[in-house]
Amino acid sequence: MQTRITELFGIQHPIIQGGMHYVGLADLAAAVSNAGGLGIITALTLKTPEDLAAEIKRCREMTDKPFGVNLTFLPTVTAPDYPGYIKSIIEGGVKIVETAGRNPEPFLPYLKDAGIKVIHKCTSVRHARKAEKIGCDAASVDGFECGGHPGEDDIPNMILLPRAAEELQIPFVASGGQADARSLVASLALGADGINMGTRFIATREAPVHVKVKQAIVTASELDTRLVMRPLRNTERVLNNAAVERLLAKEKDLGENLQFEDIFEDVVGVYPRVMEEGEVDAGAWSCGMVAGLIHDIPTCRELLDRIMAEAEEIVRVRLEGMLD
Repeated sequence: MQTRITELFGIQHPIIQGGMHYVGLADLAAAVSNAGGLGIITALTLKTPEDLAAEIKRCREMTDKPFGVNLTFLPTVTAPDYPGYIKSIIEGGVKIVETAGRNPEPFLPYLKDAGIKVIHKCTSVRHARKAEKIGCDAASVDGFECGGHPGEDDIPNMILLPRAAEELQIPFVASGGQADARSLVASLALGADGINMGTRFIATREAPVHVKVKQAIVTASELDTRLVMRPLRNTERVLNNAAVERLLAKEKDLGENLQFEDIFEDVVGVYPRVMEEGEVDAGAWSCGMVAGLIHDIPTCRELLDRIMAEAEEIVRVRLEGMLD
């Protein structure tokens, strides 16, 4: 299957594994790329630019296919060493970067001068238009269903994707609610050029996370996520657990007086405990509503081969059959 995204990134299938904290390491990125998709290393999971350089080298040893690096620009008092991370990306020969968070414009000249293609994660059409205007090569459009941060507009992909298609000239992928061939075909029909999967890739054999995390996703239904930090306008969709229930109770009790410090222990420093140690109830961790469509833990190749075969069947048999 060829789309503008496969052509832009030089990949076989229009499927991207988006950046995920403590998940997007070389093991998973290489497996996705070897299976024909685009694997992504999450830069800020690596503590220093030197660590990122080593992870890029490790990924290069596991695949000769294209892979990218996610770089999330955070609104923090003490910013990460972004110039250092970018230097590691450029020197590592990476040619695709997924940006997220704040506006990446100040850093784009360095990436573009190195011949790097940039895809920016957006939760609204206006943000996607801005990404196009500042020179991003593609956009990842995140619907309200997505795990992690869906923005504050609450627009699901059935509306967001065709609106993006109406407004954008650059290619874009659908993110949020993506798990299988049905997701891919629907997203293509709505105007996207491919899909970005996060939660679905956590529940794969190669994902470098504890098996309890994978099992929690398989066990969950579409009803088992919650939105936290809404009062702070930093909404995050997470898998429900005891810690999340406590966090939501704090938000309700404190109302307009809620400060980030009040929920600090439930959201900061949680990922190593969850992803590495398997303490799935340790705090809030990102998970999409798409968990309701995830029923197994395949290899990345099994997953992508299945998606592409079933997508062709949907188009050639089910949809074409309706026209007879």
